[in-house]
Amino acid sequence: MTTIAALSISTDEFALAETVQRLSGLEIRVESVVAEGPCRTAPLVWFSNVDREDLELALEADPTVGEFRQLLGNTANGELFYRLQYSEEVGSVCRCVYGHDGTVLDARITDAQWTLRLLFPHREELSSAVSDIEDRGVRIDVKRMVEAGQDEELETTAALTEPQQEAIAEAYRQGYYDVPREISLEELANELDISHQALSERLRRANRVLAGEQLDEPESEMATPD
Repeated sequence: MTTIAALSISTDEFALAETVQRLSGLEIRVESVVAEGPCRTAPLVWFSNVDREDLELALEADPTVGEFRQLLGNTANGELFYRLQYSEEVGSVCRCVYGHDGTVLDARITDAQWTLRLLFPHREELSSAVSDIEDRGVRIDVKRMVEAGQDEELETTAALTEPQQEAIAEAYRQGYYDVPREISLEELANELDISHQALSERLRRANRVLAGEQLDEPESEMATPD
């Protein structure tokens, strides 16, 4: 039966690690991924919180990017839309998915971690694809896996990631949500040994997912590993 899964991979082992490291605050969301024959993978990607010149300098220096081309700019929310061509090494991971009849539904990066939402006609094909990726020395974490139609939430979103769960639980324990607050965001970030900005983003995404669940309106954006 058709299986949908949310998987996480480090940017260091997949794509755009140097771009993410170079551009603090960059947000990346893959609109779709196109397989151009057996050897080329061309994702269509939205970039936000970045200047075009800075982005293109980073993409030029990133060894996981073979080519890039801007498709849209000057959007109302300031996002930039690009078509990328991954390098051969990155493309090989994507082809493990395509080679087992998998489809990339969407993907995004948060704090140097990719989350891929994939669809396979059968669970066995998902298992084979994961095995092939791991055979290439890439560590992959299957966060959630369900049969289509059994979990509507996963069809539109993924659950809170472990770092998000840790952040929101620690914030609760330390009194961040108390009135008045028992700990500041800066102090909590130091406790968790992450940056103030990373913690703020982590809590914002976690709170948005939880709020959507309470309102019976699952978050349309995936909660991604960080």
